[in-house]
Amino acid sequence: MQFPDLGLKPELLAAVAEKGYTVPTPIQIAAIPPVLAGRDVLAGAQTGTGKTAGFVLPILQRLGVRAPQGPRALILTPTRELAAQVEESVRHYGKNTNLRSTVIFGGVSERPQIAALRTGCDVLVATPGRLLDLAQQQALSLAHVQVFVLDEADRMLDMGFIHAIKRIRAMLPKQRQNLMFSATYSDDIRRLAEGSLHDPVKVEVTPPNRTADKVEQVSYRLPKEHKRHLLAHLINEGNWHQVLIFTRTKHGANRLAEQLERAGIPAAPIHGNKSQNARVRALEDFKSNRIVALVATEVAARGLDIKELPHVVNYELPNVPEDYVHRIGRTARAGSTGKAVSLVSPDEAPFLKDIVKLLGVEIPSLPLPEFKIIETAPGAGHDRAERENRPEHRRTERPSAQHPPRGQRQRQRQGSAAPTRDHRGAKVRPAAGESGRAAAPSSSQPARSQGARRAPPWAKRGR
Repeated sequence: MQFPDLGLKPELLAAVAEKGYTVPTPIQIAAIPPVLAGRDVLAGAQTGTGKTAGFVLPILQRLGVRAPQGPRALILTPTRELAAQVEESVRHYGKNTNLRSTVIFGGVSERPQIAALRTGCDVLVATPGRLLDLAQQQALSLAHVQVFVLDEADRMLDMGFIHAIKRIRAMLPKQRQNLMFSATYSDDIRRLAEGSLHDPVKVEVTPPNRTADKVEQVSYRLPKEHKRHLLAHLINEGNWHQVLIFTRTKHGANRLAEQLERAGIPAAPIHGNKSQNARVRALEDFKSNRIVALVATEVAARGLDIKELPHVVNYELPNVPEDYVHRIGRTARAGSTGKAVSLVSPDEAPFLKDIVKLLGVEIPSLPLPEFKIIETAPGAGHDRAERENRPEHRRTERPSAQHPPRGQRQRQRQGSAAPTRDHRGAKVRPAAGESGRAAAPSSSQPARSQGARRAPPWAKRGR
């Protein structure tokens, strides 16, 4: 089947062709016709399979031409990043129409958003908190909404938005079309659907909670304190040029980004405590390969769409197994391949067991490679991360690696090498000519006990 077979208008087909898409995905084939017919839809498919186009294209066709009243389609998303990306898709697919779109979310000034709403929009993409704020200020009206979309509905529930969803739903006209799209199904999702959808068409093109077939999933078992050293080894030895790393906490994301920078690997954290501008800059730096590692919390699991992302690392396993599906779904998107690596400490074994039970497949555990344990100044990363979390430092894009801590500077002045150990605890002698910078190897001369190797791709681009 081709896109013209779905009954889409020529102006939408032209925008699809400009994107380079010729064959619709299974979720698009299953969802677009009932949405065009005005039916309510409950759709589930693994992440990265084209769900956004599955509802954006038919919504644009149903709206037709620009109307003077307020938004006629409301798309609700759980995160700022996802809201921005969905609205970008609306703009692209609707570029040959005269329909207008607006996105609103928190973390930035509300004034430009209010101004955009006053000029009028046909499609509004929003996060729940900012939408309720502006509605309470009477800066927008939802009285003319014809189509209501809950995107990543399961994540909405995970993030505690159920009460916000009910309040927003009460502001909408009773006669409307309702669409729910999600990567995973749960009993809570089914209950929400029962209260939101009328005689829905149920679309489920893959088994629930299934991960992409083209994601190679592996794990390593090791002590928690050795994780960052193995991670640096995998990035350097594997010449990884782009890796998305997940931690469970904001503090952990800050600390790991700091530690990777000190190991000579360009990195930046992205999480809810960062300003929206800092989050956008970190994501742009990552997409343009100015940094190698983007360290994210769960807030980024839904909403990061990086073309042909090769590697995802679970530095810490999620305690909700469904979140694992969304994390590794950032790779192997749109038919590409990818690799998901999980670093599993002994206390995380129950989390891994729950994930395997959910997926119904085993995740192979690989033997540990030989890697160095590089001892740095105690608490340096912890102190820096703590400062990053203070309000006056939250607008910082990422920690700086230009000024090493006092203990490291003293070793550099004395010319002594920092002690190193392999992952079994045996001491490793620094190579001849190595200085006190062994604790923070540069991308041009990483600390290793054996011969030279080809420099990783990001080293050639410079910092």
